[in-house]
Amino acid sequence: MNYRLKKHNKRLNNTITLESSKSESNRALIINALAGGETSNIYNLSHARDTQTMLRLLSQNLNEYDVKDAGTTMRFLTAYLAIKGQNVIITGTERMKQRPIGPLVDALRQLGAEISYLEKEGYPPLKINRIQSQGANEIAISGNISSQYISALLMIAPCLPKGLTITLTTEVFSQPYIQMTLDLMHTFGIDTDWVGNEISIAHQSYKPTSFTIEGDWSGASYWYGFAALASEGSLLTLPGLRKRSSQGDQEITAIMNHLGIGTHFEKSHVSLERRNTGLAALELDFRNCPDLAQTVMVAAAASGVNLQMTGLESLKIKETDRVFAMQNELKKIGASLEESNGKWTLSPSKNLPTSVAIDTYEDHRMAMAFAPLSLLTDVIIHDPMVVEKSYPGFWDEVLKLGVEIETT
Repeated sequence: MNYRLKKHNKRLNNTITLESSKSESNRALIINALAGGETSNIYNLSHARDTQTMLRLLSQNLNEYDVKDAGTTMRFLTAYLAIKGQNVIITGTERMKQRPIGPLVDALRQLGAEISYLEKEGYPPLKINRIQSQGANEIAISGNISSQYISALLMIAPCLPKGLTITLTTEVFSQPYIQMTLDLMHTFGIDTDWVGNEISIAHQSYKPTSFTIEGDWSGASYWYGFAALASEGSLLTLPGLRKRSSQGDQEITAIMNHLGIGTHFEKSHVSLERRNTGLAALELDFRNCPDLAQTVMVAAAASGVNLQMTGLESLKIKETDRVFAMQNELKKIGASLEESNGKWTLSPSKNLPTSVAIDTYEDHRMAMAFAPLSLLTDVIIHDPMVVEKSYPGFWDEVLKLGVEIETT
């Protein structure tokens, strides 16, 4: 099934329903399980497929845990099972079996877990026996790999008899996601200490706590994409977001300010206002917010903005190789994405086609990043329901804008 989004170039003035934060939801579920709390104490959980998969697996005592395509669930649950699992298997889709997990497994083995690879070395599926007697209480791990490895280790650290000190051996990428993990741990009663490149957590007990999940800044970014391509004077309202947020993707407010989108924080919502055309060229570092990159690239490519970018390395090991996917799909609208010595250059489109068909590569963010093009041209989205991974109601919200969607 495909969706055809018909060009809709009218001024926008709408209120959008956001999904809850998948990042907060998944962390809160693991921490709550370690605390022995009831899931009913976690309010406003995300309906995203990743979170619902986590919720379902944590509620069952299984011999085999199938995370499907949920990368966060794979990493967090692997560490959780290193504390709770006995002779269990964790697996996923064929794509999940291509996503590396070696650094996390190496660290868990140092802590005393028995973990073996069932197929390819360094990749799922895994067989896990929980830590019976803690080995090391200090480990070193690279900071420029997936922050989910680090967050997974941090969340189980208080449960270890000797506690844990993690030394980050390189510059830290996605630092806000690590801080989000520590903030949530603190909410559930855990003291942590992050000084320089060391994070230390003593043995202590989580305390069951009621917690309400914030709206998703990653999901909000797609509406910034729409605002960036909308007529001047357009206004979008996004309820449920905090001005003081631990989500790194709140950086979208600063990035899109350069592209002419003003952000106004009100008591219960955020308003996005299309003010002007913004800058003609921009340098951006996505180390701390890689999930924003696709949305920003599409908005810039269609707005005539030249981008110089760094920090895209982790995009190559996501649901798909997102750099490769973006290179392919941007070409379809006359833009280009080139890499040289760790830096990426996006040259924008000079003339958009009257219609474009976008492949999504089984990646939810590809579908949502390119959807705003429907304000400028007809867009066909292949396999549009990939959005269920993180934002099941996305297409309903697109319809609210007045965009006509046909099933083909």
